[in-house]
Amino acid sequence: MTKIIEALKKTKDLRRKADEIIDKIAKHSADLDCETPAYPDQKRQVAEWLQSHSDIIKEILALNYSIQRTNIKTMVTIELGGKLVTKSIFEWILRRRELAGLEEKAWRQLTDRNLKDSQYQLTPGSPQAVVKKRLYYDPVERDHKVELYRSEPHKIDSTLEIINATTDIIDL
Repeated sequence: MTKIIEALKKTKDLRRKADEIIDKIAKHSADLDCETPAYPDQKRQVAEWLQSHSDIIKEILALNYSIQRTNIKTMVTIELGGKLVTKSIFEWILRRRELAGLEEKAWRQLTDRNLKDSQYQLTPGSPQAVVKKRLYYDPVERDHKVELYRSEPHKIDSTLEIINATTDIIDL
């Protein structure tokens, strides 16, 4: 069986091969009739490269499909904030790429806006009133959540490195 990490590396290598074929096609798909072709049957060679490139694209598609199927069907548990959380690899990847950062960003918006307690005279001639700052959130909870979401990507990375090295992809 092929592990996720092996499939990912193979996909990367196939993309490199596809790029090399594209370069060959670009270099050898046309010449001037006063030039000597680089290949005995250059038209056939270009056609073979195109077919080879098409075959590589199909293999990349099949590998990626298998990886995605595996990512959706494989459940992984990670400890976050003292709780065990179980999600699919797909969900963890999305949390790693975007969602944990969005959560952190929202919690970071909870600030005191640099407001200060002060005294104001609400109407001319009236005594000054003390105006106090009000917070509509718990600063301790805010700090805890910011740290939780900031550290989440590292925990996801650490866990998924192991999962990718030990989990077989689900074949077509």
